[in-house]
Amino acid sequence: MNVTVTGLTDELLKSYAAVGGINHLDGKNLPSKCAVVAITVDLLRLVFPGFFDDKPIHSSELKVETIALMDSVLGRLEDELYKSLDYATPEGMSKQDVRPAAHRLATDFLKNLPALREILQTDADAAFRGDPAALSREEVIVAYPFMEAIAVQRMAHQLYLKGVPLIPRIMTEWAHGRTGMDIHPGARIGSHFFVDHCTGTVIGETCEIGNRVKLYQGVSLIARSLSGGQALKGRKRHPTIEDDVTVYAGATIMGGDTIIGARSTIGANVFILQSIPPDSLVLAPETQLKVLNKLEHKSGTGKI
Repeated sequence: MNVTVTGLTDELLKSYAAVGGINHLDGKNLPSKCAVVAITVDLLRLVFPGFFDDKPIHSSELKVETIALMDSVLGRLEDELYKSLDYATPEGMSKQDVRPAAHRLATDFLKNLPALREILQTDADAAFRGDPAALSREEVIVAYPFMEAIAVQRMAHQLYLKGVPLIPRIMTEWAHGRTGMDIHPGARIGSHFFVDHCTGTVIGETCEIGNRVKLYQGVSLIARSLSGGQALKGRKRHPTIEDDVTVYAGATIMGGDTIIGARSTIGANVFILQSIPPDSLVLAPETQLKVLNKLEHKSGTGKI
């Protein structure tokens, strides 16, 4: 049988007609995934000057280099925000207001970069202080996948809070693919956050994480059930982790009503469906979950 390009194309076009749920034809121009990724990379260059550049940046050139990069990011981000708002225009916004709104969103977002850098510095400090294998804070920023994942999430979170569709998720899923850490842009995360090893960690949209929280690889902060589908949208589905909590590798904590109390330690491979009081040590022996108060633990530290 002689197979031609025309024949292959005709068969694919038949599929386009028959299987319509995964087509986007004759519709509005969606934000470009490639463009959003390129913008995200340049945002990392703005947030961590000298770490994500191909050549060294001298302090004498910093202003000129930053102005050029800022101008480029502003224009490209505004264009992608325009597509995003045009795709899902907020209620009460007219079509002629979409472009000005995109410009305001882009400028407001970039104005917030100094504040974002302040909290990212606490994350870098937590990673350095919390990992004896770290040689320096420079190594943490340039080599630890966690720093890239949390930086992108914190940037995407700002756009998420503004109700921007599509773009925040494109940003965090790009970081997910690069780092193995899946943090939804909606998650609220306090300062001095650190995830050691990073790989396989999942943090859901409505998760709330306090200050000075440390997680290890494979931790899942997830919803109890998604069987309700879209009916669950907007509800608190993911757990709350209070200040100074440590969660070890492979632990799963489920449910929007679940609260892990401050200063608690959650052991490896624990499966939690209920709230845990403050100052607890939670272990998972072979047959049952055990909750111990740290103050009563023999070591007095409650650490595993």
